Amino acid sequence: MGLGSARRSLLRRYPAAALWSYAVWNLLTWTATAENLLVGAGVAMLVAGAIAGTGEVAPPWRLLDPRRWRGLVRLAAVEVWSIARENVKLAYRIWAPSRPIASGMVTAPTQARSDGELATVGLATSLIVDNQIIDLDRTSHRLQFHGVALPPPGDDNVRDAINGPLERPLLSITRR
Repeated sequence: MGLGSARRSLLRRYPAAALWSYAVWNLLTWTATAENLLVGAGVAMLVAGAIAGTGEVAPPWRLLDPRRWRGLVRLAAVEVWSIARENVKLAYRIWAPSRPIASGMVTAPTQARSDGELATVGLATSLIVDNQIIDLDRTSHRLQFHGVALPPPGDDNVRDAINGPLERPLLSITRR
């Protein structure tokens, strides 16, 4: 890659990194004063300058594509439903301790391939109290989870119970 193309690539990634950094700043500070917004813009530009050269950045304007909205809404709905369902199950398990616990470790196949897809699957499944991601094996495309109530053995059962419901809407967004 020549110096000119590397520079163009960096200039293409910088605005996306700056916008994401600014969004994170505003979410973390949750203050809309003029001073905070200006300081946040400055910090976002510094952070973008530091991270834009490290690799590709998904531009936030991709979220404006109406074809992605359906997938984003489905992903959010699946995540919220799973969190609520598993919290109720865990509360019931605590209130009725006679229920057997089938906790342990399990591996599940994944269709996520990119860093962003794997990070999203890992974070989204870990928000659900029933299972937490422990490790991933990129070469065999498998994720390892610790779970409170594990599904019966079998790759399809495990994937359908843990990461499959989240991967389907996620992959419909990322693989357009």
